[in-house]
Amino acid sequence: MDTQTKREREKRMVSQMIALYCRKKHHTRGDLCPQCAALDAYAKMRADKCPFMDTKTFCSNCRIHCYKPDMRAKIREVMRFAGPRMILHHPVAAIRHVVETKKEQRRLGRIK
Repeated sequence: MDTQTKREREKRMVSQMIALYCRKKHHTRGDLCPQCAALDAYAKMRADKCPFMDTKTFCSNCRIHCYKPDMRAKIREVMRFAGPRMILHHPVAAIRHVVETKKEQRRLGRIK
């Protein structure tokens, strides 16, 4: 898979997770609340600028944390909430993420 495709997939997945979080936590319908819209824009900007996209699977697996500390805390909160729920909302994407994460961990020697 080429780098641009990986970037677009990453941005799409993060946007879906933010939308799920926003719907459940902020009770929005359709559009994101201003806080979640800002986080989504920031996450997309960071994905567009990532110099490691060609060698990593997902931002959540990256050892380099390029988010500002406050935005990193917000995105982690979204990931903790939305991650497990993605299996019900986007099962194919959720399973692909788990499989790719395990491959990346094996590649890095984190699991056997």
